[in-house]
Amino acid sequence: MATFNKFNSFVEALAEKVHNLQADTLKVVLTNSAPSAANTVLADITQIANGNGYTTGGAQATQVSSAQGGGTYKLVLNDVAFTASGGSLGTFRYAVLYNDTAASDELIAWWDYGTSLTITNGNSFTVDLDAANGVLTIA
Repeated sequence: MATFNKFNSFVEALAEKVHNLQADTLKVVLTNSAPSAANTVLADITQIANGNGYTTGGAQATQVSSAQGGGTYKLVLNDVAFTASGGSLGTFRYAVLYNDTAASDELIAWWDYGTSLTITNGNSFTVDLDAANGVLTIA
């Protein structure tokens, strides 16, 4: 299971209305360079090369639900799949969630898979965004 990590700037950006998690377009990009909690925008992330099934800017993480109950907000997103086509896709170790609607593509969180991965031609990799517990909760 990949380890979830929040970017420090996400907390401030949330408080200052940069993110509307219910309405904004959220995307996942892949990188083999370790993100830092101090990173703030997508330009701080070195994505894997465009091509063979990967598009610079990543893939959209569509929303399942965005709601609160009992004072705890939970964001649930559909999993995001990347499929290698025309050659291998990668190498990557990290999946990064960011807000593509925000003016500077503000970062939200990243997952560390613990080792570098390559998706060989015709195979897929799915970023599991935890349908049961949600991507994140705010209490």
